[in-house]
Amino acid sequence: MRNRQPKRRIAALLLFCFAFVCLVPLRQRHADIFPYPWVPVVPGGLAWFGVLALLLRDPDGAFRRRMGVLLGLVVLLACAPIRTSTDSRHMAVLGLFFLAVVVLPGLLLRRTDPGVIAWRILPRRLRWRDLVYVAVSVPLAMGVLHLWFFRINPWMPTHWVLPAAPDPEQTRRLIVGINLVGIWDEIFFINTVYGILRSLFPQKLANAAQAVVYTSVLYTMAFTGMGPLVIYLFALTQGAMYEGSRSLLWVLIVHLVVDLFLVAAILHFYYPGMRVPGF
Repeated sequence: MRNRQPKRRIAALLLFCFAFVCLVPLRQRHADIFPYPWVPVVPGGLAWFGVLALLLRDPDGAFRRRMGVLLGLVVLLACAPIRTSTDSRHMAVLGLFFLAVVVLPGLLLRRTDPGVIAWRILPRRLRWRDLVYVAVSVPLAMGVLHLWFFRINPWMPTHWVLPAAPDPEQTRRLIVGINLVGIWDEIFFINTVYGILRSLFPQKLANAAQAVVYTSVLYTMAFTGMGPLVIYLFALTQGAMYEGSRSLLWVLIVHLVVDLFLVAAILHFYYPGMRVPGF
C-alpha cells in the first residue's frame, strides 16, 4: 500500500490539503478581502465532500477510518478561533479546540489502529544527526527570526499585542501561550497528522501534506509575510527528523528553541531597552 498508491488515494490527499487551506487560513484570515464570506468555503466544502466520497468508495477500512479522522479535524480547526490573543476567555476556548484535535484521534483509533499515533517522547537510540539538528537550530532560529522580523517583514511582531509599558502579567501570558502552542504544534502536526498520514502514504507524500496543515494553522494564527515559506520548510525538517528518530523529544526541543527567540523578538520590538536573549 505504501509503494504504489491508487490514484484515488492521491486525489483524496490533494483534496484534503486543498480543503484545509480553504476552510482554515483562507476562511479565517482573509474573510475581509473576499466579497462574500462563503467564497473560500464553497471550494473548500466541495473538496471536503470530495474526500468523503472517495473514502466511501475505498475498500480499505483502515484508510477510511484514518482519513475520516483527519476530515473531522478539518471541521474542528475550521471552527476554532485561531488567533494570538492572550485574553483568558479566548485562550480557554482555543485551548479546548486544540485539546480536542489531539485527544479525539487517539481515542477513536486506539482500538482499531493501535500504534498509528505513537506518543513516544524518548528516542529508542541516540543518533548524532539528531543532536546536530538541535545544535544547528539555535543559530538558525535566531538568524531567520532576525531577518524575518526586523528586515523582511518588520510588522510581524504586531500580530502579538502588548501594552506600551512592560507588564509582567502580559509578558507571562505571552511566554506561556507561545510555548504551549509550540508544544501543541508538534503533538498535533507531527505526532497526530503526520503519524496518521505516514501510516497510509510514503514518507515524502505524508511529510509534504502534514507541512501544508502545519503552515495553514500557523499562517492563520500570525505567521504571514514570508511565513508560509519559512513555516513550510520548518515543518518539512520536523517531519523528516521525526521519521528518522520516531521520537517527539528532538522536534519538541527544536520548537521550544525557536519559541525562545520568537518571544525575544516580540519583546525586543515592543520594549527595545529590555534585555532579551539573542537581541
